[in-house]
Amino acid sequence: MAGQGQSRSSNTLVVPQASQALDQMKYEVAQELGIQIPQDGYYGYMATRDTGAIGGYITRKLVQIAEQQIAGTYSR
Repeated sequence: MAGQGQSRSSNTLVVPQASQALDQMKYEVAQELGIQIPQDGYYGYMATRDTGAIGGYITRKLVQIAEQQIAGTYSR
């Protein structure tokens, strides 16, 4: 069992170097939404609504970035 501050996620990133960028995006999105991320990294006390809002916003941003890249690739 994961301890406090450790991730229990079994997700494996296709591009491991993306981990830092995704983590940075999480903090930026939380700030934009006015949500305080725990300093100790333990999300167990956060409201599900807040964590879901952060995840949903990140997903929308990533889809938007991918769409722009695809449009740039195929519009030439």
